[in-house]
Amino acid sequence: MNAAYDLIIRNAQLRSRPAGSLADLGISAGRIEGIAPRLEGSAAVELDASGGLVTESYANPHLHLCKVYTLQRMDEAALKDYHGADMGKAMTAIELAARVKEQYDERWIIENVRRALKDAMRYGCTHIRAFADVDGKARLEGVKALLRAREEFKGVIDLQVVAFAQDGIVREPDAPALMEQAMALGADVAGGIPWIEYTEADILEHVRFIFDLAVRHNKDVSMLVDDAGDPGLRSLEAMALEALRRGWQGRALAHHARAMALYPTPYFQKAAALLKKAGMGVVTDPHTGPLHARVRELLAEGCLVCLGQDDISDAYYPFGRNNMPEVAFLAAHLLWFTAREDLETLYDMITTRAAQAMGLKDFALREGAPAHLVVLEHKNIIEALRYHEAPRYVISHGKLVE
Repeated sequence: MNAAYDLIIRNAQLRSRPAGSLADLGISAGRIEGIAPRLEGSAAVELDASGGLVTESYANPHLHLCKVYTLQRMDEAALKDYHGADMGKAMTAIELAARVKEQYDERWIIENVRRALKDAMRYGCTHIRAFADVDGKARLEGVKALLRAREEFKGVIDLQVVAFAQDGIVREPDAPALMEQAMALGADVAGGIPWIEYTEADILEHVRFIFDLAVRHNKDVSMLVDDAGDPGLRSLEAMALEALRRGWQGRALAHHARAMALYPTPYFQKAAALLKKAGMGVVTDPHTGPLHARVRELLAEGCLVCLGQDDISDAYYPFGRNNMPEVAFLAAHLLWFTAREDLETLYDMITTRAAQAMGLKDFALREGAPAHLVVLEHKNIIEALRYHEAPRYVISHGKLVE
């Protein structure tokens, strides 16, 4: 008897199959129910991939979504400091960038957010870990906008809303209470930036506070660590150790870790060992700053590494459109990941590895897995990254995104 599916994708090239060996994919109840050279059966919706590559959809584990398209609201002083030689003025850049938050209002933030998420739909980015600043200037305006967007785009884009203490915990007196309120409102992740504190003791207090918050609310942790050109920064180590102490292995994610570029090799190896022991991934965004984590070496040590968009037209980066293959294209040049195997790894870093870093379960192109897929115009990874065009079709939760 022929099976009936909700959706069938025919004539698909899969990464796991030799070039020219095409397959059909049958989707029902939001999951991939069949993969075969030819699926017998019918569906309400049938798509012809015409030999184009079909892969998992894209995941973006790092986007400051409350800040998108805010560059036009301010000058470029922060941008210049953040991109300066050796990132020696990174903290100054953050302080300059904070000025825009004096204008924060959910009513205009949500319009910018919708624009960014419509781009995500177009480019097949179905899962985003989205940061919203929480402090005395931003208050909870960004959090409210992102929580609203999470509901509006539900079933198409899955947003993980991060309550993010961008201006610190110890140095920002309003932040602790506001962070508590943000979690109570429904934020999905507790977010910190410990390296921005003034002293080592305050850095450790920041890390402890964020983990306290996460444990109380049973939430994951994301922290921006060591985002400056100072090899003496050690908040990555502090975060990994705290994850181990709290039993939060696999539930903590580090972002940036740019100081790692300057670490002596013995200390880098210690840090990599701690990352593995804590089950802690690293999100790197090499296109948004002149320093970046040591990606090739982290991968060689068996660490989880993925790519993030980071910013879209804000005080730190003037471009961006939630196009993760474009991010991988840029990373290929910046990291010198240009061999065929490197490009396959980069693609994993915007699909399966990114999803793993976000705690997504069973995010894979296989029978029984949730159907989050893109149908591309091109037949292989090299061409997909070369052109980084919008997919022909995007499938989210088993449904065609239109």
